[in-house]
Amino acid sequence: MDNANILKETWIKVLEYATSPKQGTLSRKQRKGVSIRINNDSYDNGVLFLGDVFVRITENIDGMAYNTYYDWAKIKSIRTISKIEDDK
Repeated sequence: MDNANILKETWIKVLEYATSPKQGTLSRKQRKGVSIRINNDSYDNGVLFLGDVFVRITENIDGMAYNTYYDWAKIKSIRTISKIEDDK
């Protein structure tokens, strides 16, 4: 397995952590309270589709659907941000 495929598998795991399956579809919805940052773009309420060669993120903003596509090979960084749970 080459480095690009290893990195893609890592990105898939990170995005699976930050999302949950959306019933009846192949898409995944962001977990409540988890923000995702891909390269320099931030998402708070996106629906993700993890394709073989691309990632699509759909956001509903003011009644409009915004679709953003990423080539797996062009993703340089992914950051997930969530509140720390108190262990009490």
